[in-house]
Amino acid sequence: MFSRLREDIAVVFERDPAARTAWEVLTCYPGLHATLVHRLSHALWNTGLKWLARFVSHLGRWLTGIEIHPGARIGRRFFIDHGMGVVIGETSEIGDDCTLYHGVTLGGTTWNKGKRHPTLADHVVVGAGAKILGPITIGSGAKVGSNAVVVKDVPAGATAVGIPARHIEEAHASAGFAAYAVSRDMNDPVVQAIHQLIDHSSHADQRIDRIVAALKQSGVAIDDDAEAAPDRFDPNYLNRIVD
Repeated sequence: MFSRLREDIAVVFERDPAARTAWEVLTCYPGLHATLVHRLSHALWNTGLKWLARFVSHLGRWLTGIEIHPGARIGRRFFIDHGMGVVIGETSEIGDDCTLYHGVTLGGTTWNKGKRHPTLADHVVVGAGAKILGPITIGSGAKVGSNAVVVKDVPAGATAVGIPARHIEEAHASAGFAAYAVSRDMNDPVVQAIHQLIDHSSHADQRIDRIVAALKQSGVAIDDDAEAAPDRFDPNYLNRIVD
């Protein structure tokens, strides 16, 4: 028991630069308190003391603002940073070395019995406010951005952002921990598509200008009414505001 507790405290120092002393972590970190309460409630749940397990879980929710159903299965070195508003449903499964920030929901999308909550593999990071809904799987080492709504499986090592969440690529995939599931060089495919459309439109305008100039040189009459022509856009400006 004490070895697990030391492990839990060490994880806080590893993932939260604000942590200063073991005593501070032990007494002032609601994520740690919620994890410890869950271990007790989960043990009671597994022994068949369902009401008592729910009551202990309810006390933990009241004390920490974190709601973890006693039926949820959670691995080692689990860390909840800040924690307020975190909800983890009954059939949720969380692997080792996972991190959740405040406002995260691991929720169900059906009233049917059975598996209805997400499964998080090892080393998953879920940013603040993210909602992961349904019996889906978040692969090992995946990251879910803040406020994302995830309703489909996320492959191992991928990053999911947006509503509904989509997978994005990182120019330099980074192994290791990423606070709030945010890292540098994240390439959003929607942003990339918009950049390509802007560049394509700019290139098309240039070609049209050259064609019009060539026709004029050939003596072809061109209706060059500036008022009737659409306003030209500034591709450099548009590319800046899209980023």
